[in-house]
Formats: sequence, C-alpha cells, structure tokens
Amino acid sequence: MPTNRQILLKSRPTGTPSAENFEMVRTPASEPGDGEVLLRTLFLSLDPYMRGRMNAGPSYAAPAEIGKPMVGRTVAEVAVSRHPRFATGDIVLSDNGWQEYAVANGGNLQKLDIEVVKPPSLALGLLGMPGMTAYAGLTEIGQPKQGETVVVSAASGAVGSVVGQLARIRGCRAVGVAGGPEKCRYVVATLGFDACVDHRGDNLRERLAAACPKGVDVYFENVGGATQQAVWPLLNNFARVPVCGMIAAYNDPNPLPGPDLRSVLTKRMTVRGFIVTDLAPKYPNAHAELAAWYHEGKIKYREDVVEGLERAPEAFFGLLQGKNFGKLVVKVA
Repeated sequence: MPTNRQILLKSRPTGTPSAENFEMVRTPASEPGDGEVLLRTLFLSLDPYMRGRMNAGPSYAAPAEIGKPMVGRTVAEVAVSRHPRFATGDIVLSDNGWQEYAVANGGNLQKLDIEVVKPPSLALGLLGMPGMTAYAGLTEIGQPKQGETVVVSAASGAVGSVVGQLARIRGCRAVGVAGGPEKCRYVVATLGFDACVDHRGDNLRERLAAACPKGVDVYFENVGGATQQAVWPLLNNFARVPVCGMIAAYNDPNPLPGPDLRSVLTKRMTVRGFIVTDLAPKYPNAHAELAAWYHEGKIKYREDVVEGLERAPEAFFGLLQGKNFGKLVVKVA
C-alpha cells in the first residue's frame, strides 16, 4: 500500500492558529474491506468553518479530534474498490480531511459526473457547499426582489462572489465589500456587481452609503466586525439578513460588540443564522441552475489553488486573514 501523508490536529489554538497546532505524519495507507474503497485525494477544500472545528466546542458540529487528520471536504479518485457501485478511477466527493489517502464506506460517497462538474474541484466550490450556501441562503432567507439592493461581505470569496451574481440575475443592485483595490476591481469588472467598497479604507460607512443610495434591503453576512457595523445603519425597513459567517471574530478573543438590536424591532428586520445543511431541499435546484449558468458564462467563478498538502496550514492561516483570492483549494495529487 502507498505511503499516506496526513496533517493532524496536534493541539487546539487560543486565538490565531499557528503551525504548532498541526503535525505532519507518514503512515501506510489502509487496505479497504468489503463495501469500502481506498481514495486518493485530488483536491482539499479550505473553508472558514474549519476554524470553529478546531475548538473544543460547543458548535453545530463535533470538534475535530486531537491526533486525527484535520477535517475537510475533498474530491478524490477511487484507487482500490471493494464496493460494487464504484470502479477504480471514479471521481467522488468525500470527507477525507487533510491527508493523501483514506478508506471510506462506499455508501457515504457521491460519484461526480465529470461532464457537469468540470473541473472536478468545482464540487468543492460553486457546485459544492459554498455554491449551495450562496444560493439557498440568498433565495430562502434573503428573498431578493427586483430593484432591491443586496450587499454582501467577502464579495470576492467563494460564497460572496456567487451571492452578488445571483442578486444581479434577479434584477437587484449588487454591492460588494472586499479587501483591497484588486479584489474590488474584480468584483465589479469580472463578476458584474454594481459597486464594491474596500473595507480597508477610511470612512467605510460613508463610502458604503454612497454605493447604496436607496439603503440596503438584503445584507448577506459573511464577516461581522467593522463591516457589519457599517452596514447595519443602512438597512431598510423589513430588511433581511442571512447570517452565514462571522470570520472577523473567529480568531478574536474580544470581538467587537454586535449591532443595537433595537433596530431589528423598529425596522421589523429578519435576521437568521443558518448552516447550509438546514436548506438541503434547495440543493438539486441550486446545483442544476448554478451548473447551467456557469457553463453558459452567466456566472464567473475563481479558484485560488495551492499546490501540495504540506502547504495546507499556511494557506489556511492566510484564508483567515483574507489573503486568498477566490475559492481556496489545495491540489493534493
């Protein structure tokens, strides 16, 4: 059996994670038993939610285990099959975590149609969890209507980039918030947003207000922190706020205080946090529409690909600091 490189969670971080929280080991890959397959990891997804899984809890999912491979969704190739539904060479969506090989129960795997999911790494982005998050969160909770203004934080990222483009398809004004002039240019020139505001500059609230002259009807929350504080006073009566993530607070032991919740009452707003699995009934329609729009060129999607499993920790640290540009994936094999 081949040698399996794994990156283990060595310890739980306090504040910002560091290389000391991870450990790389080499072990022989396991032999699959009846009903199992041996998977060779092709692509590993790096996502903000992983920071929460490094904690002891409580959270919406079980914490990653100390001494085990760090959790993560993967696209993998079947290297050895002991399952009648899979053949050697099939490409599947799996949860191998941060390792090169993994044995998996064939009943828990999703075979990818590589004619639709092309390139296969899209199963970790636009046609995977981030795309489903954007589609379901915006349509089910945000419920954008033609002519409304939709603001999305982390607008150049895996989720935010899709949210804004979907808002435009639905006839809304899409305003992004991103970090740096290059990302803001990309959001407007390539993704087709109506405007994008750089959160790293001064007077964020004033610049955001200028980009939203009619206020904000939907705020898709990915970040929290200073961006949230700038958006909140601009929310209109009956605004909807899908709360997807709060990455600004993930490493901060003393996060900024939240908004004055009296405004939720006076403006009769709907604020709803969600996990993508809450909206699973939306997946089939979301997958079909996103795939069609992508292949027709109506939706653009950018990947930030890092080569080599050994670079996963460094890339993950950069993700938490907003250094990635697009959906962050590690090309493992």
